[in-house]
Amino acid sequence: MIRNLLLASVAAFSVGLAASAQAEENANADTKVFRIGIIGGENEADRIRNFQCMIDQLPEAIGVEEVKLFPAADYDGTIQGLLGGTLDYAELGASGYAKIHLTDPDAAEPILTTVQTDGSTGYHSVMVARKDSGIESLEDMKGKKLGFADPDSTSGFLVPSVTLPEAVGAPINEYFAETGFGGGHENLVLEVVKGTFDAGTTWASGVGDFEDGYTSGNLHKMVEKGILDMDDLVELWKSPLIPNGPIVVRSSMSDEMKTKFKDFMMALPENDPECFSAIQGGDYKSYTEVNSDFYKPIIDARRSTIGG
Repeated sequence: MIRNLLLASVAAFSVGLAASAQAEENANADTKVFRIGIIGGENEADRIRNFQCMIDQLPEAIGVEEVKLFPAADYDGTIQGLLGGTLDYAELGASGYAKIHLTDPDAAEPILTTVQTDGSTGYHSVMVARKDSGIESLEDMKGKKLGFADPDSTSGFLVPSVTLPEAVGAPINEYFAETGFGGGHENLVLEVVKGTFDAGTTWASGVGDFEDGYTSGNLHKMVEKGILDMDDLVELWKSPLIPNGPIVVRSSMSDEMKTKFKDFMMALPENDPECFSAIQGGDYKSYTEVNSDFYKPIIDARRSTIGG
């Protein structure tokens, strides 16, 4: 019996040493390269430029040797990077995070989200059409071609898929003649302007004026870049409020690094408003802390419709 107790003590000690060694290895890895995933949806050069301030500031702020950016061609590229543990931080839509959670709830965790200028923590899916198309309402879209942004986009696909059938009184595949994907929010709107789609769904804060592309979101970013004139568009539909997408980090990151990074981000709106605006794509008030519970409605919606 004494022998068994001794063996159990040795085993427990060995497990403790292994866990300690693993924790030290993780901590050492966290101090070398911090890897930022950037979802697709707009011009890659613009995305890299917007995140340059993170490359400049994060090494000193969180104690890493280098910061690298990994822009993906689409949403799924960043999602797979987080699932595979090859990214440390990314900003996703709620549906993108839901996909990760449904696939592997231990891969990444949401820590923060943005607060709109009016204090809300949500945004909207909006459907837009060319103003000169003669389409002025959802009723006018019956039998027309509708474009979605990306299969993993919350506002560009999931929420319209769930809420549009009630709004139009029919299943999407029956009400619209055809649907398709535009290859990200920016490209989708450009395709609507070109006439590839009669209308398309993208995202916007819903705060401020439509004529400005609202205060933040894809339309706002496109207006600021000079590639969209809101006079060319008309809004046909706006969804209920959607939870703002999360800032997520690799779950296996050390607690110390998570705290350093969270502190840096929480202070960013005041310390560097220009950087805050650049990475968020418009005017926001601040960040607030969240966890997976905040996204439960979106997780449930994705589970019941398109799955993981």
